[in-house]
Amino acid sequence: MARVLSANYHSLTRAIAFPHGWKFTLSVIFFAQVLSAVGYSMMFPFLPLHIDSLGTTTGLSTELAAGLVISVQGLTMMVTAPFWGVAADRYGRKKMIMRAMFGGAITMAMMAFTQTAEQLIVIRAMQGLVTGTVSANNALVAAATPRHRVGFAMGTLQLGLWAGVAIGPLLGGILADNFGYNIPYLLTGVLLAAGGMVVLIGVSENFSDSKESVKFDPISLGRGWKEILGTSGVGLALVIRFLSGLARTIIVPIAPLFVVSLIARETATSNTYAGLFMAVSAAASTIGAVYLGNLGDRISHRKVLFYCSTAAAIFYVPQALVADVWQLLILQAMAGFAAGGLVAAPSALLSRYAGTERAGAIYGLENSVMSGSRAAAPLFGATVALMLGMRGAFLASAVVFALIALIVWCLLPQDKIEPARKGTPRAKAA
Repeated sequence: MARVLSANYHSLTRAIAFPHGWKFTLSVIFFAQVLSAVGYSMMFPFLPLHIDSLGTTTGLSTELAAGLVISVQGLTMMVTAPFWGVAADRYGRKKMIMRAMFGGAITMAMMAFTQTAEQLIVIRAMQGLVTGTVSANNALVAAATPRHRVGFAMGTLQLGLWAGVAIGPLLGGILADNFGYNIPYLLTGVLLAAGGMVVLIGVSENFSDSKESVKFDPISLGRGWKEILGTSGVGLALVIRFLSGLARTIIVPIAPLFVVSLIARETATSNTYAGLFMAVSAAASTIGAVYLGNLGDRISHRKVLFYCSTAAAIFYVPQALVADVWQLLILQAMAGFAAGGLVAAPSALLSRYAGTERAGAIYGLENSVMSGSRAAAPLFGATVALMLGMRGAFLASAVVFALIALIVWCLLPQDKIEPARKGTPRAKAA
């Protein structure tokens, strides 16, 4: 039966005969990235409010439960992402994208039927075990793209990611206000399933089997990861990826509550305002990511990292002092554009430092680091908010961005700018 299904699938993809070029592959993955980003980001504006409405059976506070429901998915993904990355190099990167898309569709649909905050936390943990669309997309595109265009490709993927994040929170807030919390979860499941189908039909990966060179025994895995991490610049690029994720995510658990505190009237549309806050930041990051990703290809991603992290630190400080929601939105847009430079640059640097021959393993490690930052940031942000108030979380973000600038200036190696070459062969994966 499995052989029949496989034969039918390959016959279908041959019959469709899509173009076999890296630009077409990038376009398909970009579209799938937008769908998944819209879906996943729909929940963030109302998660704390949803948890508050569900209640808990173990006596957890709303703040702690909100931190856990965001963190636990990153924690489980941090553990599994490196193994999924090696699996991508062994079995194919397209298969890993489909696993993440369809697995995410199932777990997101399950969230619509939760009855307690604890149930939501458990399903979020399951989600982290089977998903990881961003790293799977990065690995396939990095392997398919000419070296001198990797910054552009990664910036384009981040454009898809942050374009989706710009739309998702506002859409999720509006849906939650008008139809309740279940509908956004179900719609996310539909969007992820649609993204999986787009990749299934639209991407034809000419993957060369590397089972002999990529092994799953602990010793081989450890040696492979050690070799990657031992490459000059890779470890620091991963540290910067962790810190940039930490800086951006610290405010996520408290942002909806902080926005509500600034609204001096009835908060029946509080979900919508919280979604607008996240949408503004994501839209600015989208513009910044694609422009600054291209700029990094020309002038060096290291320079982009330094100047953007410095600017982000400066723009986060006054957010702790705002008295009106519109002041917050303007400053968040400015900080978001600057932070957009930290979105594509670490991924492009990893490609320049370590190459793309083991793209799955490299971006699996990157996804593990990003997941770790998502797991740590909400709990760190909640702790800061309890100790210093919600405004203190914005100052904490500024400090982390300043630390990134210091690391880049003092420790990060220069990245070699790859010149464009005529007749660059197309990658096999397309």
